[in-house]
Amino acid sequence: MAADTGSEKQSAHAGYPKHIGIIMDGNGRWATKRSLPRTAGHYEGLKAAKRVTSEAVRLGIPYITYYAFSTENWKRPEQEVSYLMGLIATKLLNEYDYYRQNDLRILVRGNIAVLPQAAREALLATEESTRNHGGTTAIIAVNYGGQDEIVRSVNKWLENRSDHTPITSKDICDNLDLPSVPPPDLIIRSANEKRLSNFLLWQSAYAELAFYDTLWPDWGAKDLQTACEDFATRVRRYGGIPT
Repeated sequence: MAADTGSEKQSAHAGYPKHIGIIMDGNGRWATKRSLPRTAGHYEGLKAAKRVTSEAVRLGIPYITYYAFSTENWKRPEQEVSYLMGLIATKLLNEYDYYRQNDLRILVRGNIAVLPQAAREALLATEESTRNHGGTTAIIAVNYGGQDEIVRSVNKWLENRSDHTPITSKDICDNLDLPSVPPPDLIIRSANEKRLSNFLLWQSAYAELAFYDTLWPDWGAKDLQTACEDFATRVRRYGGIPT
């Protein structure tokens, strides 16, 4: 899904990331440790995302992307998938006052055409209702997979081609879901898992990676602060030598 997001936005804190991607892991384990159903972990994970988003707004982080539901998550039990889709359908628009108070813009990436109608409509309505907000942009990746996004990008490019011009990196970038959003500077994964799991594969080519033990439902402002401070100590070379 393409949108004009104003990619020139800068982080308010020098040295902090301009765009953070978050793989929210550990909801199920959080619930299991408390003898609760996995759905309770997902609900608490939603509250954690709100706490982290509030801190991103306070820190002046221009973009934050949440990996909410992957193309592989359809393999989960039907009851769990239905609950997650229900959360999207019922909770997003109810937070409009929060979006307005924080000047928060919501965007969506992923193939949402196959989602249940209520979830799809809630995502699109939330995008539309926040389209004029100019603060932090929070991006929700739903039915998203990095490989799937690249395939869809190439197919979009092919639709408008009648010759045999070779495809370029720019062609792919221009046809990704949100081409005007800059690539992530930092990708965070909670719950001590150390893999990307098909998240922002194209965009993460030079992202810094950070893995933390804390289960996602326990995340809050201090955790995001720690991640940003860790990022600020890193030297990014982009294949070259720092000067």
